[in-house]
Amino acid sequence: MLDLGCGTGFHLPLWAAEARSVIGVEPHPDLLQLARRRTRALGNVTLHQGTAQATGLPDASVDLVQVRWAYFFGPGSEPGLAELDRIVRPGGAAAVIDNDATTSGFGEWFRRGYPSVDPDAVTRFWLRHGWSRTQVLTSWEFDSRAELEAVARIELPTRIAEEFCAQHRGTAIEYGVNLWWRRY
Repeated sequence: MLDLGCGTGFHLPLWAAEARSVIGVEPHPDLLQLARRRTRALGNVTLHQGTAQATGLPDASVDLVQVRWAYFFGPGSEPGLAELDRIVRPGGAAAVIDNDATTSGFGEWFRRGYPSVDPDAVTRFWLRHGWSRTQVLTSWEFDSRAELEAVARIELPTRIAEEFCAQHRGTAIEYGVNLWWRRY
């Protein structure tokens, strides 16, 4: 199992509890160091510095790939998809979780913050490359208003984040995601 863009390795122990072998690939050295610390006692986890388009893994070496927010907008991700074509074994599968800008309260703010991202073009991209989509409506729920505002300031351009913080009430917001998946 490959967690591509594993970040700090937060999910790696979960995958390691179920999979015979788990690989985490992450481009950022500081995050990879945190992932190493998190998984140092797990004998079935290996970590590599790499990118979506250059994992460093052998051909046809992975049964399952999970990617969260590493192929953000579809178009432009062709090199990463070519790498998946190379490393996933026949009969394997990949799942990509990404923002769904067509639904939810956050999707509306996302569209305002990133008007150059065309959600319909994103959908066409994935479908053209043979992927299927499951839309999931969830929510972000925070313990405090300060936490919600901090995340908004990470996720949105400054001006839009400030508008969001001024206009949105409460400590939760609906959040839509796409689960793009494909069998090889």
